[in-house]
Amino acid sequence: MQQKPIILWLRRDLRLSDHPALTAASSLGRPVIPVFIDDPETQSLGAAPRWRLGLSVASLAQGLAACGSRLILRQGPALAVLRALIAETGADMLHWSRLYDPQSIARDTEVKAVLKAEGIAVKSHSGHLLFEPWTVETGQGGPYRVYTPYWRAVRDRPVAPALPAPAQIPAPEVWPATDNLDDWQMGAAMRRGAAVVERHAGVGEAVAQRRLADFLDGPVLSYKEDRDHPDLPATSRLSENLTYGEISPRQIWHAGWRVLHDTSSASAEHFLKELVWREFSWHLLHHFPQLPQENWRAEWEAFPWRGASADLTAWQRGMTGEPFVDAAMREMYVTGTMHNRARMIAASYLTKHLLTDWRLGLAWFEDCLIDWDPAANAMGWQWVAGSGPDAAPYFRVFNPAGQAEKFDRAGHYRRCFIAEGQRQPPQTALDFFAACPKSWGLAPDQPYPRPRIDLAEGRARALEAYQRGKKSPEIK
Repeated sequence: MQQKPIILWLRRDLRLSDHPALTAASSLGRPVIPVFIDDPETQSLGAAPRWRLGLSVASLAQGLAACGSRLILRQGPALAVLRALIAETGADMLHWSRLYDPQSIARDTEVKAVLKAEGIAVKSHSGHLLFEPWTVETGQGGPYRVYTPYWRAVRDRPVAPALPAPAQIPAPEVWPATDNLDDWQMGAAMRRGAAVVERHAGVGEAVAQRRLADFLDGPVLSYKEDRDHPDLPATSRLSENLTYGEISPRQIWHAGWRVLHDTSSASAEHFLKELVWREFSWHLLHHFPQLPQENWRAEWEAFPWRGASADLTAWQRGMTGEPFVDAAMREMYVTGTMHNRARMIAASYLTKHLLTDWRLGLAWFEDCLIDWDPAANAMGWQWVAGSGPDAAPYFRVFNPAGQAEKFDRAGHYRRCFIAEGQRQPPQTALDFFAACPKSWGLAPDQPYPRPRIDLAEGRARALEAYQRGKKSPEIK
């Protein structure tokens, strides 16, 4: 008789190499049934992340098929789907890679408790992070709240070597039924924007590995100096692939350390520090799960943030009249991503010059970014707004014009995404109008909007609001 199969529940680990859960399941010599579940948590993703996740699922399905396995697709609440699959196949063991956001933790805790009570062996594995959040503690015990001490604590910590892809994934004699991925319509909310963004997406494990190799082959050596210039090809672009687990942080870490060892490059170390910034964000989200919803600093609850307004709408549509800000917002609509320097400028403009609640910006990014990461998104917005851990001081107000002069002096980045006023705008600038909703009524031959607010006036207004808030007993 054939041995009982093992179910491998895939989530944000859509790769074959350095996959501890896959390796552990395959090593037992029993049939392995990989499954991806379109559950309520997955269905709640924003338009761009859900669409991009569908591309990653399709890519992994091809990779599994190439090595004699299959990806089984099922839709519904995870616990109900897994119980049904166990009943169908006779499986008595379940493996998965751990996740650390509050929704996933709640779901996984219930699944593990129920299935264990029913006699199913449930094994969870690392793979999404370099360091499990509960293993990094301050000298006094408890989580870190500031990045620099966190970096010092983990910089020289051992990181297990990356695992090769299994030589074989044992298959069952009979495969259970599977849904058709197209029937899930994971890109429905993207509408016409999907065709534009897809030209810029780098989907799958092979693309992720190639991106890493290309980056470490040259750009990493000038990363520290060039990373803030959105007009230069100076970044790895791996955030998109990390989001879906198409590459592991361990693979990036060890490859980066090899370059650092061979070159002693400060830029290579800076790249590793950025990878650890991602770790720090997840460290915080794990220990403080309210991070995406609540001001980290409780005193900011009294701050007079503005809600929905015409200013917010203009910002969302890349029509603020501030070219650097608008280029950033349009880049997101065209490519699904946004350069990190541009993210800071766009976020600062919304929260400082337009005094708009950071949570509204966070929600817009959550819907529009194909590299959306719940921890990094929350950490980034609160850092810029001034309400978060290790935050930039509130009086640090990015001036979009000054930032453009410093980081886009020749105007290449702005011209790349703003068509208005150009006799022959590049395709990327025109693509914004092809990707954005028709209901916005935008066209490249329309006049470029006037600024929503004078930059000096906006900065003064922000600082005045901050000073008024300090007089409240809640803001000190």
